[in-house]
Amino acid sequence: MLVQFCAISFAFQWPSVGPVPNVRVLAGATARDSGVLPVLRVDSSLVLIPVHVTAASGASVTGLKKEDFLLFEDGLRQIITHFAEDDAPLSAGVLLDISGSMKHKMAKSAAAATAFFQSANPEDEFFLIEFNGRAKVKVPFTRDWPAIALEIARAKPSGMTALLDAIHLATSQMKHARNARKALLILSDGGDNFSRRNLRQLRATLIEADVQVYVMGMFDRDYSVKHTREERNGPRLLDEVALDTGGRDFPIGSSDELPNIALQIARELRNQYILGYSPPTLASDGKFHRLNLSLMPNVESAARAYYRRGYYAPRQ
Repeated sequence: MLVQFCAISFAFQWPSVGPVPNVRVLAGATARDSGVLPVLRVDSSLVLIPVHVTAASGASVTGLKKEDFLLFEDGLRQIITHFAEDDAPLSAGVLLDISGSMKHKMAKSAAAATAFFQSANPEDEFFLIEFNGRAKVKVPFTRDWPAIALEIARAKPSGMTALLDAIHLATSQMKHARNARKALLILSDGGDNFSRRNLRQLRATLIEADVQVYVMGMFDRDYSVKHTREERNGPRLLDEVALDTGGRDFPIGSSDELPNIALQIARELRNQYILGYSPPTLASDGKFHRLNLSLMPNVESAARAYYRRGYYAPRQ
């Protein structure tokens, strides 16, 4: 079956080498097999990969150079030709679980959202989706983040949890984003027990939206005893969604941890590297090309890199 693509253009500002010409990034695709990871896709000879590096403590590792990275596409080493530490404007969506089990966690959730927003740049924009048995865009894109924080503080939890539907709605909302860098922040305490969509469909929509997903999962420590099978699968589900997109999942044992974790996520989004390379040949076959990225031995031994795991070549 033919795959239909649409393309948008934007320019990255590279602090170390100056502006790079416009790069066309493919922003649409039909559903892929569930085993294929969401990726950044290009239809020029330049492939761009956002990367975040953390130390064993979880702190961001800054000050690295392109020589500190080893990059492979389909098992073949690639030469990194473009490199920058990037703090571009952000378009972010906050997905707030307002199901009944969140009743005693809303105050800390509001504090976490405020901590996340307080690191915002003037050109950043945000939206808010609330979800229980249904997902709803509560506040569309705005730079007025205090209005979103106030809306979160007013939320009244009740009902079931349609997490996957909420993420699907968020990716649709991202079509209105003004900025090239996009992220979703999920605050939830359970799995999905009411969505119409499944994980395979969600992966397809995440490919289309090209977003990084960060999760603050507020799971009870006796989770396997107290909750349904769907809720017991919540940590695994959220972890898959986050890591597939180059984001991270932060399982949280106590709601008191939420504000500090939210601040850590905000800092991670402010401390990313952009690696660019030109494959010797960019096949127009619509196929998935797997990326593997590692750090050179001179970098801290316990450091870890978070990145998207490949891209789809354009199809003629």
